[in-house]
Amino acid sequence: MKAYIFPGQGAQFVGMGKDLYENPKAAALFEQANEIIGFRISDIMFSGTDEELKQTNVTQPAIFLHSVILAKVLGDDFKPDMVAGHSLGEFSALVAANALSFEDGLRLVIARANAMQKACEAQPSTMAAILGLADEVVEKICAEIDAVVVPANYNCPGQLVISGSIEGIDLACAKLTEAGAKRALKLNVGGAFHSPLMEPAKIELQAAIEATNIASPICPVYQNVDAKPYTDPAEIKANLIKQLTGAVRWTQTVGNMLADGATEFVEVGPGNVLQGLVKKVSREVQTSSAAIV
Repeated sequence: MKAYIFPGQGAQFVGMGKDLYENPKAAALFEQANEIIGFRISDIMFSGTDEELKQTNVTQPAIFLHSVILAKVLGDDFKPDMVAGHSLGEFSALVAANALSFEDGLRLVIARANAMQKACEAQPSTMAAILGLADEVVEKICAEIDAVVVPANYNCPGQLVISGSIEGIDLACAKLTEAGAKRALKLNVGGAFHSPLMEPAKIELQAAIEATNIASPICPVYQNVDAKPYTDPAEIKANLIKQLTGAVRWTQTVGNMLADGATEFVEVGPGNVLQGLVKKVSREVQTSSAAIV
């Protein structure tokens, strides 16, 4: 069985999607996106600077567009038995699986990026990657700290990203290092994504999600909040709302997809980060990047 997976923030690079534009269907979708966004995001993607591409209101739609347009151009070759996306990638997965329209998906991603940016500016916060400790140890230490700090991204066994206030992250990094973490590395991010500090963004995005039509997808969508497969539009919507303040359970998602029969994982979008994470869960499983033949 074939699982298609969609990357999140951090996968962007200058030049992303440029080869896609040579396809007429892809070019039309990029131009449609430029109109919806109100500036030529395709120009920034293809030939902008790293600095321009790093802006949240550019990064998130850029990764979404690269992933979704690639899936659309694959046409009949895109035959997923299951899909999942990492954080932002969940929106790409929903559009690729026909649960969301291209336009609605893009508008939600823009709303999400803007809401997250506002939440980041309202309260300084950050994230840190913790390497070499069991998830349970990280969870326990975070729970004991008297400041906002929570497990945010369960990326693969031995790699868990924590998220919270500056104070909470500093305290947690010190305690986790004492507990034997190989590394406790603060990340260069704008804020505490997938933590309670994103509550203002969640409230803002909730209204947009509730007003958006979500249909039954063509295959199960494994969602971040609990790593389980969903096809019911109401449940998909509820999980999407919880996503901004909930953890990304990627390790568990890959495990569940494998348990449900996935034999091949195809990454759709920029980079190959997710393939590396899948291999950390199972060395035997086949991974590849989607490409236009």
